[in-house]
Amino acid sequence: MAKGTSGRQDGLQRPVKPSADLAAITGPDPLPRSQVVSKMWEHIKKNNLQNPANKREILADDKLKKIFGVDKVSMFEMNKHLSRHLS
Repeated sequence: MAKGTSGRQDGLQRPVKPSADLAAITGPDPLPRSQVVSKMWEHIKKNNLQNPANKREILADDKLKKIFGVDKVSMFEMNKHLSRHLS
């Protein structure tokens, strides 16, 4: 822990529990939001889900459709959709 911190974890470090749909990508264990986002990007890159014409756009495969609810989202919208799957 860094000097001068109160010992509390900020929102990015506090472990969150993924929904069943999100756990298909991240695994079922609670993990920090930053790790959730990292695992999402691993999945996106591994499965070549960035729109080649617009790299800021993510094209949803079957797993991501369950999380996003739509066929494509911008990388900026992704976090909004993730929030509904974290507790």
